[in-house]
Amino acid sequence: MLDRMLERVRSGGRAGRPGRAVLMRGRRRVGKSRLVEEFVDRAGVPSVFFTASAQPDKDSDLALFTEAGAGSDLPAAEVFHDQTPRSWDAALRLLAGALPEDRPSVLVLDEMPYLLANDPGFEGTLQKIFDRTLSRLPVLLVCIGSDLAMMQALNEYGRPFHQRATEMVIQPLSPADVADMLELDAGDVFDAYLVTGGLPLILDEWPRGTSLIEYLTDAVTDPTSALLVSAERALAAEFPVEAQARRVLSAIGSGERSFALIGRAAGGMPQASLTRALRVLTDKRLVEPMTPLSTRPSRETRYALADPYLRFWLRFLGPHFAEVERGRGDLVLGKITAAWTAWRGRAIEPVIRESLRRLIPGTLPEGTNAIGGFWTRTNVPEIDIVGADRAPIAKQITVVGSIKWLDNHPFDAHDLGRLILHRSQLPGADDTTPLLVVSRSGTTIDGIHTLGADDLLQAWQA
Repeated sequence: MLDRMLERVRSGGRAGRPGRAVLMRGRRRVGKSRLVEEFVDRAGVPSVFFTASAQPDKDSDLALFTEAGAGSDLPAAEVFHDQTPRSWDAALRLLAGALPEDRPSVLVLDEMPYLLANDPGFEGTLQKIFDRTLSRLPVLLVCIGSDLAMMQALNEYGRPFHQRATEMVIQPLSPADVADMLELDAGDVFDAYLVTGGLPLILDEWPRGTSLIEYLTDAVTDPTSALLVSAERALAAEFPVEAQARRVLSAIGSGERSFALIGRAAGGMPQASLTRALRVLTDKRLVEPMTPLSTRPSRETRYALADPYLRFWLRFLGPHFAEVERGRGDLVLGKITAAWTAWRGRAIEPVIRESLRRLIPGTLPEGTNAIGGFWTRTNVPEIDIVGADRAPIAKQITVVGSIKWLDNHPFDAHDLGRLILHRSQLPGADDTTPLLVVSRSGTTIDGIHTLGADDLLQAWQA
């Protein structure tokens, strides 16, 4: 995609404006900066790669930007020598004078949210310089940020940069990518995905063909392993002063999902403080609020971590990091193995629902346009899979299903009886509503639509 953007810059634009801009966003540690570094290296064009600092000081960023320009391979990089611009307007004008006019170049502004936090006027300044100067030059401007909500907002109506940039979202590696990297069976691929969240740095440390337990045995005994340190570094960057949000995040990571139980697990946090913390976490796309899917409205909102890796880290690694540091990773491994089956059964549910959304047409009943779950305040019933024509309030329930993700325990007659009972308690469903089973170990029941790990993996490969 970046290559295509650069080719448009190279071929020129309408009305003499070849310049292009990209707003790139993605979770921390997902590989955004590495991707752009690789792109610039392969493109072989002059470039400036500037990374903003987290220090609350505009002048330090200006100094770093000038230093990046002076050390770049721009043909006129010497214009930055002995310069000390006191504003971003001056710094960007200085840059414009150094960019080549006869060939493409790339300008990278990494950690864009830091720039906006340190100088609220930066967004308007960048828009002005882009409109008046940069868009007239053969330059590709790439702005990178990990604050998903802030980066998405930059291109919204009413903001200075509205409709001036192409949005590009860098997702973690998918289960299909994990399968290609690790060469494991489908069921083991999903186990690896739950542990790593598809983060490249962690998967890069996982030897091909190595089982989950073999990998964890090594990883939890190394305090510097990517599995252990990636989440802490990301959280430190996201919440340098948001202590309450960190407490709420930890409460959700421990397994609590309802507003009341999250507040209790977070130390009896006042309702207003808990509401604010949940809003911060939701805005940062770290937590997803969920509501039951049925033909009736519901206020039974639950909260879940959006990142599988962070869910694993907060449950098993973060609270026990001290044991790893004193050389007792074996204790941590013991906690993981003891609780793994129960934890996995809950953690796999959102991954399975997303897999079902990706299934090729015809796999699920016709009219299935939304996949969710259903629950009540008392969890009677609690249904793993609900398919419907729309969400969150459906007109028609198209399928009701159950997830049984256990080794050597197929879905059986007892599970079927429970699913049928729960279907009868779901608003909008009746005896004719089709049933669906997603099982790691298959089923002993004939005639029921069943999907396994291989089927789910194919949904991502397709």
